Amino acid sequence: MKKLCFAALALMLMGASPAWAEAPPAGVEEQQESGIVARYLLMDHRGRAVTDQDFPGRFQLISFGYTFCPDICPTTLAEMALILGKLGKQAERLQPLFVTVDPERDTPEVLRRYTAFFHPRIIGLSGSPELVRRVADHFKVRYEKHWEPGAAKDKYSVDHSAGMYLLGPDGRFITKFAYASPPSEVAERILRLMEGRLSPPDEARD
Repeated sequence: MKKLCFAALALMLMGASPAWAEAPPAGVEEQQESGIVARYLLMDHRGRAVTDQDFPGRFQLISFGYTFCPDICPTTLAEMALILGKLGKQAERLQPLFVTVDPERDTPEVLRRYTAFFHPRIIGLSGSPELVRRVADHFKVRYEKHWEPGAAKDKYSVDHSAGMYLLGPDGRFITKFAYASPPSEVAERILRLMEGRLSPPDEARD
């Protein structure tokens, strides 16, 4: 049932066109989110350390969330998949990443299955609660657990910041795309940035 809902959501997004927040001209190193530190040290589904420096020459598109999220996260990952599709051959110059804010429940294997459903190139990242909190603070991402009255300890939701963060080929923060920004607009923006930085990406992580 969950997969059917995700599939329906992905199809819906193909025709979605919510309001687009006007962005500054492409090609400018934007510091819209003042104070963001585009650094992270986390772990992929194979237990390997992954940092912001592991994708030289490639843009990084990063979102934060959790696999039990009922709406925001599946919407965002479906949008990521659409963005990759719209980039065509240039998609290999963009590395999409999904950072969990619920490392207690989102094990590496859970993350692998979840991200693979949307697109095989999306890498899920996790770590200790302390490491995840540090990375979230770097990106100014807020999140907090909430329990319904009488709920079991592991039955909670997580309120969290939404949107996607774009890092350049040098690992520096460029901009943040607001939640539900049209994938076509995001892809066009990224393509314009790529046109000014045409360097081949390193071989993708397997």
